[in-house]
Amino acid sequence: MKEDYLRIRMSKRRMDKLRLYATMKDTTMTHVIEDLIDSLKIPEIGNSDARGLEEAALSSTNIAE
Repeated sequence: MKEDYLRIRMSKRRMDKLRLYATMKDTTMTHVIEDLIDSLKIPEIGNSDARGLEEAALSSTNIAE
């Protein structure tokens, strides 16, 4: 799987909170964020696991002219 990068800006307070949470859970900040993203509900696809989105079929709509 090809990996992409995400660069975001956040307050020092939020960064410290994320760092502390990851340390308390003995995991990485990346893993905390990935778990949060995976927990998001996507009604159109019906799959909350973002890792399964690669295999999800994309639908297209034909527009009559």
